[in-house]
Amino acid sequence: MIKYFLFFCFLSSAAFAQPLTKGKYGDGPDSIAPVGIIKGLSDEQLLEVVQKQTFRFFWHGAHPYSGLALERSNSVLAEHYWDYINEAWDEPNFSKTEFGKDAGAIGGTGFGIMSTVIAVDRKWIGRDTAVRRLIKMVDFLINADCFHGIYPHFMNARTGKTIKFDRLDDGADIVETSYLLMGLLCAREYFNKDTPREVYLRKRINQMWGAANWKWHTNGEKKLYWHWSPNNGFDMNFPVWGYNECLITYIMAASAPNASKAIPKEAYDGTWVGSLGFKNGKTYYGYVLPLGNYDEDKGGPLFFEQYTFQGIDPNGLTDSLGNDYFIQGKHHTLINRAYCIENPKKFKGYSDKVWGLTAGDSYKGYVAHSPQNDRGVIQPTAAISSMPYTPKESMEALRYFYYELGNKIWSKYGFVDGFSIHHNWYAKSHLAIDQGPIIVMIENYRSGLLWKLFMNIPDVQNGLKRLGFRSPYFKN
Repeated sequence: MIKYFLFFCFLSSAAFAQPLTKGKYGDGPDSIAPVGIIKGLSDEQLLEVVQKQTFRFFWHGAHPYSGLALERSNSVLAEHYWDYINEAWDEPNFSKTEFGKDAGAIGGTGFGIMSTVIAVDRKWIGRDTAVRRLIKMVDFLINADCFHGIYPHFMNARTGKTIKFDRLDDGADIVETSYLLMGLLCAREYFNKDTPREVYLRKRINQMWGAANWKWHTNGEKKLYWHWSPNNGFDMNFPVWGYNECLITYIMAASAPNASKAIPKEAYDGTWVGSLGFKNGKTYYGYVLPLGNYDEDKGGPLFFEQYTFQGIDPNGLTDSLGNDYFIQGKHHTLINRAYCIENPKKFKGYSDKVWGLTAGDSYKGYVAHSPQNDRGVIQPTAAISSMPYTPKESMEALRYFYYELGNKIWSKYGFVDGFSIHHNWYAKSHLAIDQGPIIVMIENYRSGLLWKLFMNIPDVQNGLKRLGFRSPYFKN
């Protein structure tokens, strides 16, 4: 996410690309054995393999105590990353924090919950087993650090205590919480049976959904602030400006079931739509980009079009200004791909099948890659998670990643986080916020499952209407 641009990195765990045999994870009915490169798969079969293996990150790689998604597949902080950050953005005061092996990702956990719904629907794991895991997670979160119903960015997944992201960022993170609750609401809709466990799960989720005080984060202004801390208040002073990955935060904040905890439309208009970075309207490579005033950046990293739209269906979604969010996502993706094909910096390996610039690990640490910040590093999640917008182009990239580069980037948790053919660098890491969209956006392309669950929630529809959106899901 955007603040990762400034703060975040640890490095990697071992990945492997040789054919894998059924091992200790293949012994139980709800275990998922990893597979290697399987020849001759149809498109549907390949999508299934990629989704299922990527889900192992959240199922077998989750924290054993709480079930929360770990921020990444290992917790080693890259010291050279901070040197790079300080040099590139002149921010010498960032602490070299070791977040540790217990660092749970609140936003990544939301993505993992959505992936768990898919795993049950695809019959990779049993329904009751999934519900038990989810109950473990929500029971843990109910008793974990929380600030006016809003969770921190990182949390110790064993103790529930906040892990500081930065000196002032030691409390509530409204963006990460919006991802978590998006996932939980999808789970609430899917696990709708009258069995004692599913009833209990829904009750817990409703408690968390009802407790979130989004309005608190306006600080009495016509703005929405990203952070609040019991130690520092709103000193972080970081409004959630648009356009970027935070649209879902405004939608969730407007959708609160208790009107006293929902934000007014004025906060959306004042911070998001009123931002200098909201509108674009320029043409790049023949594609008009409606939103995101990132002129030289040609729209910014691709995760802008993926995080929100794991739950929000962009098809037919328009706002009061007439912006079409499917066109926004499609054109941003095609512009990003066209830039990689043009390859103005002449990086080895870029092509019509090797493309996709977004935030993720690189040989320099964690970087928000984009046309303006192109380091020759491709994140597989960028092209693959764009499947609903660009199915043909994304499938071509997916097939190339799997069959041509699989010996270097295919692992027990799906594709590694990033690679650079030019620098002969291949990550050994996996990040929750990159793995989750692969599973969810492929599923939305295949069946629309998460879109249907989330977009039919009355609270969500009310929030969208409150902000001036129109969608085919609205019955009136």
